[in-house]
Amino acid sequence: MRKQQVFTGSPWEPLVGYCRAIRVGNRIEVAGTTAMQDGVVVGAGDPYAQTRFVLQTIEKALNELGADLSDVIRTRMFVTDISRWEEVGKAHGEFFGQIQPVATMVEVSALIDPLLMVEIEAEAIIESDPEAK
Repeated sequence: MRKQQVFTGSPWEPLVGYCRAIRVGNRIEVAGTTAMQDGVVVGAGDPYAQTRFVLQTIEKALNELGADLSDVIRTRMFVTDISRWEEVGKAHGEFFGQIQPVATMVEVSALIDPLLMVEIEAEAIIESDPEAK
């Protein structure tokens, strides 16, 4: 089966050796995504803004692989301050309120940059696999 990959230019992609998202058949996995743009944290101190930025980045990666948010079946949210879960949840709900994939939110002690407060992974399944035709 052919693999399609998406890269976003994150400084960690080549260093760590990963891509932002990968599609194999009708399945798409999106790597842990943070609010980094050109090496700068977007929305420092604001988990709501970071979550919105992260989900926009995930949406773009999905689109590049022929999917959209409605194809998402699971998200995993890693937050550095669980007491601010409602801000993260509000932004998540704005993107997934009608889709309602399964979701997990857990607190972690830190992310790769101390200004990052949110990291999100996503899994999607596209209804039909064009390679299977």
